[in-house]
Amino acid sequence: MDALLASPGFDKLAEWGPILLAGFVNSIYIAIGGYTLGLIIGLLGASGKLYGGLVTRDLLEVYTTVVRAVPELILILLLYYAGSDLLNTVMRSLGYGEADINGLAAGIVVIGIVQGAYTTEVIRGAILAVPIGQFEAAKAYGMGPLQIFRRITIPAMLPHALPGLGNLWLIATKDTALLAVVGFTELTLATRQAAGATKYYMTFYLAAGVLYLALSILSTVIIKLIESRYRRGMAGAA
Repeated sequence: MDALLASPGFDKLAEWGPILLAGFVNSIYIAIGGYTLGLIIGLLGASGKLYGGLVTRDLLEVYTTVVRAVPELILILLLYYAGSDLLNTVMRSLGYGEADINGLAAGIVVIGIVQGAYTTEVIRGAILAVPIGQFEAAKAYGMGPLQIFRRITIPAMLPHALPGLGNLWLIATKDTALLAVVGFTELTLATRQAAGATKYYMTFYLAAGVLYLALSILSTVIIKLIESRYRRGMAGAA
């Protein structure tokens, strides 16, 4: 153990540790922000697919099909660069200068749009799993659409949606690594910079893997606790 602590690789890891941790925190911020945005898009998208008009359903079908069909790395490159160019073009056409796009905000939006397509289908499937009789009973009691959505739809569909939503959170934490290709300093890019500067590739990539694994394990424990809480009383619940 003493020999490990005294090794040059460990010294370099300690030296670059704050930078890696800062990148790790950025990864968590992006995952939380992108996942939250994806939930909002997913709720709106699922509602539009189930209750919207023909045009709305068709547009949402195109959105979910394209996002799920195109590799996420390609989508991130398109959304980041093409989205930035489009925004700057609009700003110039309105007589303003180019926008200074915040990397953290851009990362959250990109991950959120990708997550939103998958979340839409998860929530749509969960709503369809709720017995239609519950909605009919709510209408019979005189509840309006918003009351039904808040009091019936969300509580009833949540146990069906949680496994899929939990998986999407884990995917979001890993998708943040793809933002390294656009130069945003999250854990993967910080690790690559540290490894390139010190040449201790194994040391730094193992350290990054441990951080991702720790986040995944902690997330899995929390997800299981939430699932067990909301699945109480359901047939087959542990």
